[in-house]
Amino acid sequence: MRHAAGWPSMTQAPPPIVSIIGWHNSGKTTIATALVRCLKQRGLHVAVIKHSREDVDLDQPGTDTWLLAQAGADLVAISSQGRLALLEQPAVEVPLSDVVRRLPHYIDLVITEGYKREPTPKIEVIRPGYGHGRIQSPGELLAVVSSDPNAADDAPLFGLDEVDALADLVVMHLSLREDAASD
Repeated sequence: MRHAAGWPSMTQAPPPIVSIIGWHNSGKTTIATALVRCLKQRGLHVAVIKHSREDVDLDQPGTDTWLLAQAGADLVAISSQGRLALLEQPAVEVPLSDVVRRLPHYIDLVITEGYKREPTPKIEVIRPGYGHGRIQSPGELLAVVSSDPNAADDAPLFGLDEVDALADLVVMHLSLREDAASD
């Protein structure tokens, strides 16, 4: 059932999730960006949820939305012809499952950056010289992306330029329909 602005119904199953994980500056955003572009070219509707350990402010001091939030609004929305933003100030961090449930119904796949402790299929990005070894336990990864040909022997290993093949794996593993956009 289609609801206003594409928001999900209460009975609709949430879209599948794949998480891109890795140490700081390992290339997670680079891989996530390339994967989004590749999946969009295949006709999929993709949402991305970035996790941050630090508090972030997406609004600019002095704007109308900032003033309304400062006045105490729990949620401020701003809508224009090409953008919709919801700026919420929850008392505690909203769990990933709740964030995903709030996404519009037409989303085919959610890519998260971070959320390494969530029970989602994970792609670990390993950049030699960054971090302290693997984050995910052996045998628990959908894939590893690295320039190091010895980065993994327990999961499919993709080079930094093999995003199309990585997208093939994601589509197959999550049973996504690449023609979903034409429905």
